[in-house]
Amino acid sequence: MKYRYILFFVAVMLMASNVSAQRKGNNNAKSATTQLVQNYVDSLTVLRQQLDSIRFVNDSLKIEATDGRYYRLFAPLTFYHSGADRLLSLTPKSDDEVAAAVDEAMMSLYLRRPDLVKASESQLKASGSLRDDVNTEVKQQVELVEIAAPAPEVPQEVAPLAVEVKKPNFWKFKFDGNLQFLQNYVSDNWHKGGESNYSAVGATVFELNYNDKDKVTFDNKLEMKLGFQTSRSDTVHKVKPNNDVLRYTGKLGLQAHKKWYYTLQLLAYTQFARGLKSNDKTTYSDFTSPFDINIGLGMEYKVEALNKKLTGSLNFSPLSYNFRFVDRLSLSTKYGLKEGSHTLNDFGSQITIDLAWKMSEVITWKTRLYGYTSYKRALLEWENLFTLKVSKYISANLFVYPRFDDSGKRDDDMGYFQFQEYSSLGLSYTF
Repeated sequence: MKYRYILFFVAVMLMASNVSAQRKGNNNAKSATTQLVQNYVDSLTVLRQQLDSIRFVNDSLKIEATDGRYYRLFAPLTFYHSGADRLLSLTPKSDDEVAAAVDEAMMSLYLRRPDLVKASESQLKASGSLRDDVNTEVKQQVELVEIAAPAPEVPQEVAPLAVEVKKPNFWKFKFDGNLQFLQNYVSDNWHKGGESNYSAVGATVFELNYNDKDKVTFDNKLEMKLGFQTSRSDTVHKVKPNNDVLRYTGKLGLQAHKKWYYTLQLLAYTQFARGLKSNDKTTYSDFTSPFDINIGLGMEYKVEALNKKLTGSLNFSPLSYNFRFVDRLSLSTKYGLKEGSHTLNDFGSQITIDLAWKMSEVITWKTRLYGYTSYKRALLEWENLFTLKVSKYISANLFVYPRFDDSGKRDDDMGYFQFQEYSSLGLSYTF
């Protein structure tokens, strides 16, 4: 029985010893694996350092991929004799700096990490797989086709730079002119009667406007219109005027808010020639008879609507001064002056509406409404011109002009109202 217990104890001790040995073996295996990885990392570091030193020797690495002297650095690590021969030889080897640097790098690697060497030069020779050009410089065959001459050096001359500063032009000029004709022929035996006549009317409008795009505007408009007609029944006058206007409008504006302006407006108008009637020697009007000057202080609204097809201005002058001069004394009472007087001064209010509406590509309507009252007399004029553009230089016009003026003598039929209308066809030009 005693031997049985002794044998059991010995068996237990042996089993414990085996387990401890297995644990130590596993730990040793893990240590060996870790050491192997660390050795590989170290070898890469050493090789990188050697490559960096070789780059200082060789000025250009462009030929490394085709030069056999670098082959040993990238092939599996093999022990070559050239490094040991160069290190132990008493006589100097060739002065190939690249081969010497590679040999030095390989010898350093052999001494530090001999465990990484997989084969030797003798083994490779025995197997017949060793290249003979590992220490031979590979020279590139470069054929020089043409030598390009260096570009001539052109002296750089600094040319003077002229800086031109243009002052903005705030002035705009506009011209509109037309010459219209009308002819009407009626034979003496025409069943409805009538009278042959010829007429012509010419009109020009000059505009010179200033706008500094900030606060100030200054508008100038000069309108001139003169027309004549002939008729067989008039035995006193061969030619007499039927349209006669000479008018200047000037406005100085200071912007108040957006399209609203404080304005000072000057309006001056008269006619060119004597006003006559058929078979009547009386002169009804003349140059500066009458001649009106109106100065108004107020506000103006700039109109821009219908996609800029309707443009113009609305001017209101609550405070206005009007001066009237009549050169012919015989016409003084006709135009509201005292008999024998040349001048008339009064104060009042006035309104001026000046619009242009481009109704289509060929039809345009221009209208002007002017009203003045001294609260003793009143004047209202409404001019309407419809223009049909036939071509670039030909147009047809329809002019409608109602007027109210209670400063003169009252007519039995029309009262203080007056009316003028004409239509014509002729030449026109605008720029």
